[in-house]
Amino acid sequence: MNMELKYFRLIKTIVEEGNIANSSERLFLTQSALSHQLRELEERLGFKVFHRTRNKWQLTQEGTELYKLGNNLLNALEEGFSNIQQIKEGSKGKIRLNAECHSFFRGLPAFVQKMAVLYPEIEIDLSLGSTDQTISNILSDEIDIAIVSSKPIENVLSAIEIFEDEIFVVMHKENQFNNLDFIDASHFSDLHLIINSFPLEGVAVYEHFLRPHKVRPAKISAVPFTEISLEMVNANMGVMCSPKWALKSFKIPEDLVFKKIGKHGLKRTHYLVVKQENRNKKYICDFISTFEEDFLNK
Repeated sequence: MNMELKYFRLIKTIVEEGNIANSSERLFLTQSALSHQLRELEERLGFKVFHRTRNKWQLTQEGTELYKLGNNLLNALEEGFSNIQQIKEGSKGKIRLNAECHSFFRGLPAFVQKMAVLYPEIEIDLSLGSTDQTISNILSDEIDIAIVSSKPIENVLSAIEIFEDEIFVVMHKENQFNNLDFIDASHFSDLHLIINSFPLEGVAVYEHFLRPHKVRPAKISAVPFTEISLEMVNANMGVMCSPKWALKSFKIPEDLVFKKIGKHGLKRTHYLVVKQENRNKKYICDFISTFEEDFLNK
């Protein structure tokens, strides 16, 4: 038969308090209401739960078994809710998040907003920095999680692969190099490169392609607004480098073209980097799993 929890609580309280009068105060119900509940229960069960005397209530043999069952059930519920509360408490924390890539940085505010809805007790502090600074800042506990495109070699760090993308040169169709199948490192010596901001070490095309080839663009301008950069490229005043997914939210002028960087393209893998010792913290796990879901299909 189905029994409501209130009946188990009633039996447990009467046993612990010794009589229904004391139980009334503890359960915030009148003696009459409790007596009615107990009478209703015994009628449904078909046996008496307590032997009643004026000063003492004692469990019957059947009542003893019912008490054991209820006690086990209530203890299990209490333990379960306690475990849930501990899990919830583990989801509290502050995450100092750093992104080395400006492309990624543009998409992060929306993700941070989503996290605030899903996990209101996780505070996220977002910043931007170069790769070298980022890794050293994780090691010195100045930041907690970083998004980088070079897998760190330090054993104390955990690198979770997110996804791979490809960076293109965005140029006007009248650019002098538009007739080429791809843009090589040497061509940048004659190009005006428009970036989001300095230092160059935080610019992916420089860090992963130009610096290894010891090439510096003819001119470099830092323009923090993508809309303005696209207008400058549309006026054939320079080129910019970006993965296509990072420009999805912008209106791309019809006269702009995307050129591969290098013969095989400039592809990179993005990683979430966190200290190994923090990897299994509940709020860190919640962040990582949600991040993977959001960015896996970029």
